[in-house]
Amino acid sequence: MTAFVPTLAFAAIIGSGLMAGLFFVFSVCVMQALSRLPAEQGIAAMNAINLVIQNPLFLTAFMGTALLGLALIVAALLTGGQGSYLLAAGGLAYLVGTFTVTVVFNVPLNDALAAARGGAAAELWQQRYLTDWVRWNHVRTIASIAALALFALGFARS
Repeated sequence: MTAFVPTLAFAAIIGSGLMAGLFFVFSVCVMQALSRLPAEQGIAAMNAINLVIQNPLFLTAFMGTALLGLALIVAALLTGGQGSYLLAAGGLAYLVGTFTVTVVFNVPLNDALAAARGGAAAELWQQRYLTDWVRWNHVRTIASIAALALFALGFARS
């Protein structure tokens, strides 16, 4: 397995970098732009984004990086060493701060927004989505950046 660690780490660097960039853009501009639109337009745009993002390229990067993180955690437990512990820390940061946060917090809000209608949708958008969803997106952004840094440091030392 140790022979594959550098390849897994390199792929994890790419995947976490892609996710960090995506979440960063949402944190620093997309959600701010959508919040300036009338609620029904912001909701329609976000619902469209949430449908379109569910594509093979996104899912490969998002879920593939989670699998790579898990593999690097297992590799660290089997092999040890400072580089592999950094890779495992990157995997943990991604699995907890990016993958789990997405599944537990962001996706349920996406589903609730897609199901809401009329005034209930506008209320959800203003009261929860533009606060809670954005807050959890900031967490995903920071976690993805941390994972990227840890994967890169681990790669450099392995």
